[in-house]
Amino acid sequence: MEEGTRAKKTIFVGNIANDVDEAALLETFAPFGDIIEVQIPPASADPNRQTEERHKGYGFITFSSPADTQDAIDNMDLNELKGRVLRVNLARPSKLPIQGAGNKAIWESEDWLKQHAKPLARSGGAALRAQPSDGQGGAEDESEANEAPMEE
Repeated sequence: MEEGTRAKKTIFVGNIANDVDEAALLETFAPFGDIIEVQIPPASADPNRQTEERHKGYGFITFSSPADTQDAIDNMDLNELKGRVLRVNLARPSKLPIQGAGNKAIWESEDWLKQHAKPLARSGGAALRAQPSDGQGGAEDESEANEAPMEE
């Protein structure tokens, strides 16, 4: 399915109660059409951080047709679910700075490396690797030679 078409079939459901889960949203919105997917983002991506909330208070529902999507928006926006007034509208695509970049580090890009990385000889790293490691002048050998012999 094309991303533009998918966006027109996905709704944002905001202000959902903490005890609402995917099954509750599916049951509530099923009368408006065939549902392809229900997502509720978890409260925290950090497992070390304990929180009372199970989710962030919003979810996304993808319908099989744009007409079903519009029916759900028209009928459920500003209606109540488990004591909370819902905000229901057409979902908008996220605003990532670089589309498709995701969690990829910028230095993994060949273009970035060509522009910003120095050759090993100019970076200072080559000089460190050029030191002999056969016991003739290495940093470890010099420090061992300067030590006084141990006395008993």
